[in-house]
Amino acid sequence: MPALRWGLIGASDIAATRVIDAIRSSGGTVTGVFSGSSDRARDFAKVHGLPNATTDLDELLGWEIDAVYISSTNDKHFDQACRALKAGKHVLCEKPLALDAGEAASMVKLADQQGLILAANHHLPGSPLHTKVRELVNAGAIGAVLSAKVAHAVLLPERLRGWRLGQGTPGSGVILDITCHDASVLNPLLGEPVAVSAVAVQQADWNTGGQEDAAMTVIRYERQGHPPVLAQTHDSFTVGFAQTSLEVHGTEGTIHVVDAMTQDTEGQVVLTNGAGSRTVDVDCSQDLYVIALKAFTAAVNGTGAPTATGKDGLMALKVALAAQESALSGRTVHLI
Repeated sequence: MPALRWGLIGASDIAATRVIDAIRSSGGTVTGVFSGSSDRARDFAKVHGLPNATTDLDELLGWEIDAVYISSTNDKHFDQACRALKAGKHVLCEKPLALDAGEAASMVKLADQQGLILAANHHLPGSPLHTKVRELVNAGAIGAVLSAKVAHAVLLPERLRGWRLGQGTPGSGVILDITCHDASVLNPLLGEPVAVSAVAVQQADWNTGGQEDAAMTVIRYERQGHPPVLAQTHDSFTVGFAQTSLEVHGTEGTIHVVDAMTQDTEGQVVLTNGAGSRTVDVDCSQDLYVIALKAFTAAVNGTGAPTATGKDGLMALKVALAAQESALSGRTVHLI
């Protein structure tokens, strides 16, 4: 499989701690980094052994690269992704793809027109845990699915308590940061999201930005030939002593996934039905970002598909935006 040459748009924490290593582990190379700050770009390149650094996006897009990874702040994703696609580069973009569903849809359309791969860097859909859950559900292991529940309440690390909590910062808050990830897992599992209701609050005394840091959401899913499904999510930046989890309930059984929604997971899948409970073997040894980068590389080479396509990223964004609107308005938001 031919290796990809990458440019980084954004000298971010996620690029530093996860994606650079994943690119290299997938056989790719990183040519350099773009940042709005010359000092940050230079220092980031030096620390991570990158040969180039720039504050000029056009300069980066002119390098001999095949793809870009975008991890700038959420409000910049749309413009930067479109510029990269127009320059003939494949795009792996951090979630959310944009702050407006129409803009995200236009990104997907542009990538199709250009014959390029656009993927959202949702790390969870490619997790072996969630792959196994989809396999079990599709095989009828729990009968017809009735409901699902996601516990994704974590404590936001201090180093990340910047723009995510600024009320005046576009794209901030727990819903676009975490509920968006939940939707990336639930959508391919449960069908088409058709209605969303959410409540969001501010809980942490250290949250001085004013943005909501905890939310609960209910999503109605529909799939032809199946009963409607209700999914509940609890997303938080404020909970420091809880495991994440996923439960899927059906007419013939339940799947419970322990440690389901984290970046580093050994996880466990437990299937319970009339015969009792048993642990389902799942190999969780591979890093989730390496899985995503290998899948992206295969897609570029025409031998596979991204773990979360541009269309998947668009649908996850639609759910998150609906949850955000519902939390603000106090009303259920209908997607169709």
